[in-house]
Amino acid sequence: MTSATGLVGQYLLRNAMMSGKRIAVLARSTKKKTAHERVEAILQRFEIELGRELPRPVCLEGDIVHLNLGLSAGATEWVQQNCDRMIHGAAVLKFQGSDRTGDPWKTNLGGTQNVLAFCRDTNIRDFHYLSTAYVCGNRTDLVRESDLDVGQNFRNDYEQSKFEAEQAVRAASFLDQLTVYRPAVISGDSQTGHTTSYHGLHTYLRLMALLVPMVEPDQNGVRHTPIRLPMTGEERRNVVPIDWVADVVSRLLDTPEAHGQTFHLTPRVHLTPRKIIDCCCSYFNSTGVQYCGDIDVPHEELNGFERNYFSGVSLYESYNSTDPTFDNSNLLAFTSDLPCPEIDETVIHRYLAFGLADRWGKRRDPRVEPINHLVDYLRDATVASMQHKEEEQAETQPQTLLGLNILGPGGGQWRVVSRQGATRLEVAHGLPCPKTLTIRASSRVLSKLMTNQDLCPTELGHYVDGNSTATKISREAIDTCRLLFSKVTCA
Repeated sequence: MTSATGLVGQYLLRNAMMSGKRIAVLARSTKKKTAHERVEAILQRFEIELGRELPRPVCLEGDIVHLNLGLSAGATEWVQQNCDRMIHGAAVLKFQGSDRTGDPWKTNLGGTQNVLAFCRDTNIRDFHYLSTAYVCGNRTDLVRESDLDVGQNFRNDYEQSKFEAEQAVRAASFLDQLTVYRPAVISGDSQTGHTTSYHGLHTYLRLMALLVPMVEPDQNGVRHTPIRLPMTGEERRNVVPIDWVADVVSRLLDTPEAHGQTFHLTPRVHLTPRKIIDCCCSYFNSTGVQYCGDIDVPHEELNGFERNYFSGVSLYESYNSTDPTFDNSNLLAFTSDLPCPEIDETVIHRYLAFGLADRWGKRRDPRVEPINHLVDYLRDATVASMQHKEEEQAETQPQTLLGLNILGPGGGQWRVVSRQGATRLEVAHGLPCPKTLTIRASSRVLSKLMTNQDLCPTELGHYVDGNSTATKISREAIDTCRLLFSKVTCA
């Protein structure tokens, strides 16, 4: 998966880890965090929210804007040997680009072309693409899931770059199967209010949270914010919460019969500007909105509140008219029991409360629990093994001795392997086949195991054999694991 640190990708990763999926993610490093630290922070946040430890994916550092996704030869070979499906959703939500060498074209179109080339070279032929419902452009008629190029115009470079990226995906003749997901405007988590992206609906909420409290309340505690809007207030808005989007995509990913189709992820109940504003007014105890239909108030006649508001939402001016109507027959055929939650007053108030607490994306990141140094060693050993492998002229077939599925802070998925004639053991990314002995434990329990500390009965219960039965691994097996660990750490 290419989009693990984006909003949609974070929730898809959460769902995958909750259900025990084997998944590798491609992530970029930043100036402040490595790729692994970024993914680790995301999963630790979900662990706090869920109250349970989660497995970790295989994390590969790379970037879709680079050829071969910026991966080494060893990492590329690992993907070719272990991965058979690509979930590509990495994109940049930038409306205007100065030219096609920069974003959004560089990431949305160029990055997608790089991902397709990588899949061709690694023989990945099952492709799942996260597009957008707005590849439809500025259409006002019914948009069917089977539609793509109907001669439409586009409101901005983002829409057109995603349209051309979907065209490129559909033109990839080497793919055996292509599934396309087109969500509408994505908002935060309907249950918690959480978001990492303050675009779309959250742009309006952030602006209201900034402007309305600046107005002094009257003696009754009411803030008067007179504003004349050039709309009826009943215009449809296709907005869907991120938790629903992730649940639907996860369902479809797990449903082979759904693969090969295109799905519009659109709401059953449309949001309207009037509902958004009414919810903001009830939250801030304000009043003064007038809906003027098609009448535009001349700029020179705008009051101060109006000028600030229109300046803040000018980027979305082309979306003021009613959204298209999207057909979602394909979606309903597989997810009729997962209706999109209505974004009502309770949900919008959650969004406002979260945004204010998050300082609209400027809150300092929560502290990430330190990674267990022994698990850190396994990760470093894996990288060293990949680099060493690239330098070898010939190699023997490795024998897998043990699988490690480590949950919680700093966790990961590895296998311990040996080669004929080699004096040291190696650590490789990914879990072995189900018949191989695999330890499933938290990083804290692993630390005890590797340092010969006593394990209490409840901690022994963390271990499962290769067939995931409930039988505890014997003391003899644990001693064997300790011996293997000592050889790995010594090497």
